[in-house]
Amino acid sequence: MGQCPGCKAWNTLEAFTVKAASPAQRAGQSAGKGLQPVQAKPLADVRVMEMDRMSTGDPELDRVLGKGVVPGAVVLLGGEPGIGKSTLMLQSVLAMAKKTKRILYVAGEESPEQVRMRAERLGEVSPALYVFPETDAQAVLRELEANRPSVVIIDSIQTMFLPEVESAPGSVSQIRETAGALTRFAKQHHVPVFFIGHITKEGSLAGPKVLEHMVDVVLQFEGERHHAYRMLRAAKNRFGTTAELGLYEMRGSGLIPVDHPSNALLGQSSDEDALSGTAISAAMEGARPMLVEVQSLVSSAVYGTPQRSGTGFDLRRLNMLLAVLEKRCGFKLGTQDVFLNMAGGLRIQDPALDLAVVAAILSSVLDVPLPYGTVFAGEVGLTGEIRPVPRMNQRMAEASRLGMRRMFYSGHARNLETPKTGNMELIGIRQVSDLHGKLF
Repeated sequence: MGQCPGCKAWNTLEAFTVKAASPAQRAGQSAGKGLQPVQAKPLADVRVMEMDRMSTGDPELDRVLGKGVVPGAVVLLGGEPGIGKSTLMLQSVLAMAKKTKRILYVAGEESPEQVRMRAERLGEVSPALYVFPETDAQAVLRELEANRPSVVIIDSIQTMFLPEVESAPGSVSQIRETAGALTRFAKQHHVPVFFIGHITKEGSLAGPKVLEHMVDVVLQFEGERHHAYRMLRAAKNRFGTTAELGLYEMRGSGLIPVDHPSNALLGQSSDEDALSGTAISAAMEGARPMLVEVQSLVSSAVYGTPQRSGTGFDLRRLNMLLAVLEKRCGFKLGTQDVFLNMAGGLRIQDPALDLAVVAAILSSVLDVPLPYGTVFAGEVGLTGEIRPVPRMNQRMAEASRLGMRRMFYSGHARNLETPKTGNMELIGIRQVSDLHGKLF
């Protein structure tokens, strides 16, 4: 149409775009209507409401969350593809569905038939569990407002989109806006919401970094896809500690919680099974002690530059320990390939592993197996000293419970209350050179 219908002039029409307000702007405008202005008041006058935590039916997930999930909490679960994120969430909501009236599982990546097939493999399907195959966040919010479920699962947050946001699903703006809208619903109605998130090839959560700031809890599901064990860690937790660890074993019937990790992570069981290059460490993950087997292999370098490889262990830490061995103990490892592996495919960051790593490397260099029942717990410093590690009492009690015969720890430890260790011998050492003399 080239003529103006008002003044009848020709070629006077101009085109322009009307940009709709973002969901966050509309929510801020609607939230400001009819509200009283907020005034500052003393912090001592603020009353704290006690909220009962809701059990997820999974003891390991409850442990990491802090004895259950808080009403209105927003939890983000991330992990590699195929690690078992959807399986963990689905088996948890199947357990919660036995105690709650309505749980909504928003399936943005799978069809209802696929979710039903997985649910039948994991356990009994409850009529309180509803599946909603939708990626439109506005449709999801309408469903939430209409039926008010007790728990919401979003699988996954990267597939959700808002029609008003002019970008593709999974983009920074879409993730930020959809997560913000769902977070506001969770806070207003005190409904816990679980986000399942993708990760990038670098291992970080996909999307903007603000996504991790918006949620209350950030969980990381770790483990090797070809190993049976999976670890659940909390990178952020506004309602509890981030030091706890959940351990699972992947089976055909789902993820099975591991009550006693030490029994599952130890390989050798007698002196006849002892091989060179293996050592046992008493590590701590959160409040849980566990005995972990450290494997080392030292061989002559085939190429000009020796290889240093650590699976489940920090490679920079390994290089530092090798430098300490060469400087303080006189072992020339500059022409040797050194490979280190944490049995079970786990990644443990406890500095108490240092002493076991050094013992495993010495055992492999000398090709002399360590006697069965020897356990280590100590941090190695740059000067070669063995530094004490916290919670030695719990480490000693766990080693004694599993029948360990002797334990090497730091001789610098003070005010150590030795628990009842039975016949286990306690050996305190101060330097790395002392370890070689007392082991061999």
